[in-house]
Amino acid sequence: MKDELQQYLQQTRALLLAKLEGLSEYDRRRPLIPSGTNLLGLVKHLVGIEYVYLGTSVGRPPAEPLPWEADGSVWDGADMWALPTESTEYLTGLYLEACAHSDVSIAELPLDTPAEVPHWPEGGRSTTFGALLVRVVDETAHHAGHADIVRELIDGQGGADALDDADRSEFYGKIQQAADTFLPD
Repeated sequence: MKDELQQYLQQTRALLLAKLEGLSEYDRRRPLIPSGTNLLGLVKHLVGIEYVYLGTSVGRPPAEPLPWEADGSVWDGADMWALPTESTEYLTGLYLEACAHSDVSIAELPLDTPAEVPHWPEGGRSTTFGALLVRVVDETAHHAGHADIVRELIDGQGGADALDDADRSEFYGKIQQAADTFLPD
């Protein structure tokens, strides 16, 4: 079970990082929906997810605190976008380090290892490493889905099951036609 979860996690991490490939620094950073979601911000957010849930919560914090956690700006959304001083190489490097750190936890810790999440409400912080591993697999997949959509908004590159331009246009038309049947009179 643990090996399967790790395999899914590793595959989804790779899919997420692949969404950055071939884009300009601007396109990696720009928000394309009202929530501000952007590709590099998703990577930055997942750095903290990996370190907190699969590291700190099981007594294996990162060697150095993440800057946005150390200064408290994480609670103002600082983990969801890249500062001008945070390059793609810097943030993807941090992500790869966090993933490697998590992979050591996965290799060394049984799923029933007690864990405590520091930012969860008092009295509800206790859990297990296995529950947190499932959470990280879910979070990563969730945000990889966001990355698929953001990348498609940037240059039309969809997910692995994306259609070519002609088929996509036809498919979109069918969906729009079905939705139009519910337009108010």
